[in-house]
Amino acid sequence: MKKSTIALALATLFVAVPVRAEPGLSTIEARLAALEHRLQVAEQRASAAEIRAEAAEKQAQQLATVQQQTPPAPTDVAQRSAKPELKPSADAGGFEFHGYARSGLLMNSSAAKTQGGPTLTPAGETGGHVGRLGNEPDTYVELNLEHKQTLTNGVTTRFKAMLADGQRTYNDWTADSSDLNLRQAFVEIGQLPTFDGAFKDSTVWAGKRFDRDNFDIHWIDSDVVFLAGTGAGFYDIRWGDRARSNLSVYGRTFGDIENNENSAQNYILSLNNFVGPVQLMMSGMRARDNDDREDIDGNKIKSDAANTGVHALLGLHNDSFYGLTDGSAKTALLYGHGLGAEVKSVGSDGALLPQADSWRLASYGITALGDGWHIAPALLAQHSQDRYVKGDSYDWATVNLRLIQEMTQNFEMQYEGSYQYMDLRPEGYRNRNAVSGSFTKLTVAPTLKAGDVGDFLKRPEIRLFASWMNWDHRLDNYASDDAFGSKGFEAGGEWNFGVQMETWF
Repeated sequence: MKKSTIALALATLFVAVPVRAEPGLSTIEARLAALEHRLQVAEQRASAAEIRAEAAEKQAQQLATVQQQTPPAPTDVAQRSAKPELKPSADAGGFEFHGYARSGLLMNSSAAKTQGGPTLTPAGETGGHVGRLGNEPDTYVELNLEHKQTLTNGVTTRFKAMLADGQRTYNDWTADSSDLNLRQAFVEIGQLPTFDGAFKDSTVWAGKRFDRDNFDIHWIDSDVVFLAGTGAGFYDIRWGDRARSNLSVYGRTFGDIENNENSAQNYILSLNNFVGPVQLMMSGMRARDNDDREDIDGNKIKSDAANTGVHALLGLHNDSFYGLTDGSAKTALLYGHGLGAEVKSVGSDGALLPQADSWRLASYGITALGDGWHIAPALLAQHSQDRYVKGDSYDWATVNLRLIQEMTQNFEMQYEGSYQYMDLRPEGYRNRNAVSGSFTKLTVAPTLKAGDVGDFLKRPEIRLFASWMNWDHRLDNYASDDAFGSKGFEAGGEWNFGVQMETWF
């Protein structure tokens, strides 16, 4: 825009400057002289403003250039280096809530109290579980609260706490019989940038927890292996694309901690290795002075108890149904000696002898048969000797079969057959008697599901059920304080009826 034009526009905004007329000039001439004077003043002011604007712009450009070439103040660098945690995380993460629950009503054919549970047979004392469908009278709940986040440096963190409660009363207020317990409380830190080599992608943890790679046979409510306690370790130490290891140390307590003479600490060092689908887990344990524990009267609790033990597991995790068709399958062979002879709940039994030996075979699979049918067979068998008393033996084997028949998109029929044979020779331990015989259970359970009918591992479910059970009468004589042979629950055939919900998420 021309200066004359700018001057003319600005002139209209200024208040007129009075100009004194010279003598002898007409009024019109005076007015023209005044207008010309105002235009000259406006043009001068516009020129001055333009010069000031150009100077200010040049000064701003020079300042920006200086700032770009000047490094940050040393104090700023120090703060960013010393306090990276003040920077917002790349992934804010957040809280997660997970849980498991089952609850149901169980009665016999006379609408009276009855016995139930996967461990109701005499073999249940040493881990001999039977089918759980239509055979659970309890309410059990697990509540899991987790917090996860990923920091800007790539580090991941996880905190988890688990509350659990289990009981058999049907009342709504159960404080007097509650077993409420904090079963887990731990922290994990992973993807640490200062770790390298085999530890580059590993996760460090510490606290009270269930081991991450435990696995179970759901249909009989039995873990294949259950490593748990309080300790620390590393997950996913990687030796190659298909090879990894977990290293951990757990502590467990034997006896009553309120009486120092009645407690011992069992420390379990475990190395769990995976190469493709193959798992090799090896553990060693030591509980110093376990054989010196005393009761409140000063008597030795078990003067011949083991102080050390070993445990091993060889497993195969198939992504097919035993290599025959689509589905999944898991198989494991376990061995334990001394304190390791409790092969399922590793290091949890302080009464085992130093010479105790146990072998266990566990296997289960899941597959679809077609036409809306699905099948899940399971096998669990164990041999123990010199377990609690020299010369004793505990042998049992359970075969379980769960079938699902899809009826509609929300309704299915579930069928379960469970058979167990046992030969138990406790040699008088805890006033148990030698018995042998078999147990059989058959269950039919019409089931409602929210979705994914036919999927064995999707919940929630609401089931009605009817179960028939029978066993050899000799098993009623095993013990005076177990289920078999108790009032109203004797060999000859028992019907149980009920309803149950089960859910996890």
